[in-house]
Amino acid sequence: MGGCLAERLSHYLVLTAREEAALNALEQTERSFRRGTIVRHEQDPARDLFIVQKGWMYSCILLGNGTRQIICIHFPGDLVGVSTLAFGKSADSLVALTDVALCPFDKDRLAGLFEEQPRLAALLFTLAIAERETLADRIASIGRTPARARVGLLLCEISARLGLLDGADSMSFQLPMTQEDIGDVTGLTAVHVNRMMRMLADDNLIERNGSHVRLLDGQRLAEESGFNDRLAGIDTSWLPPSR
Repeated sequence: MGGCLAERLSHYLVLTAREEAALNALEQTERSFRRGTIVRHEQDPARDLFIVQKGWMYSCILLGNGTRQIICIHFPGDLVGVSTLAFGKSADSLVALTDVALCPFDKDRLAGLFEEQPRLAALLFTLAIAERETLADRIASIGRTPARARVGLLLCEISARLGLLDGADSMSFQLPMTQEDIGDVTGLTAVHVNRMMRMLADDNLIERNGSHVRLLDGQRLAEESGFNDRLAGIDTSWLPPSR
């Protein structure tokens, strides 16, 4: 398959050779960043988007009181920095959660992809809507559910996304997030996160060993946390034909 974006989109469509080549052309340049690096600051003028090739990163917003809210966690195959399409500057900060490899490209090249490959444009638009709904679910969780459900929802989200990467056992994974990181996603303190993780382990929903997490009863955890896998069953029946 070649590129990471093509690999991700192939979960939803059988790509043509032209579509695959067009996607792979966006990943010709690679840049590496160490864990903790701020790849781009909020409000920086920018034209580049990035495809995550290796590692995890996140988008966050810095608040006036010095705290941050992590908006989204990004995995290999994700297209990040898309706020530059609307604003010409970054609406959030992009930070390497692990060592990462990113493929930058100018947004003019995305315009060319949309013009030449309308089916891919429609699929990326559809995935953006699904990701928006995933974010809406988390906002609702932060606003209206207990702390335990918030942490459970995040673990279900991560497991589901990892399951799309290679089809491996996504019930068991390394979690490269500190308790502070998890708190900045879920709106909790690090102490509260630690307490909720212990509670989930005591109830045999998860198992922890250092940074390794295993979901022992993923279905019950999803039901308890209200998790809905928005990216699993998107409707591609309406997409235009490939060129």
